[in-house]
Amino acid sequence: MRTLCASTLIGEFFVIGFAGLVAMKDPDLSTSTVWTVSGIAMFLCLLLCGLVTRPGGVALGWALQIGLIASGFVVPTMFFMGAMFAALWWASVHYGRKIDEAKARFAAQAGSSADAV
Repeated sequence: MRTLCASTLIGEFFVIGFAGLVAMKDPDLSTSTVWTVSGIAMFLCLLLCGLVTRPGGVALGWALQIGLIASGFVVPTMFFMGAMFAALWWASVHYGRKIDEAKARFAAQAGSSADAV
């Protein structure tokens, strides 16, 4: 699960950076505000790469997805991009857990067959 979720979060890191560049063109927003918010969100993406397997890591990831979708109020394209990354996040968590379960089963089978010999 960690690999799939981290891949999604790294993709989000770059998308948030590009969205910050687009948001800078809005005359109602100051550059410092845009980069403070974008920088915090980008930092959270990197932080969550390491925390995704810890308790609450997936929930924090969902909170980030909601924030990414909500950023569509500033950069309208982010409604679409946020929804796409939320779908990727769901797939990463869902299929990542299935992969982890399969790995555990295979390891248990390998361990039991090694014990039998």
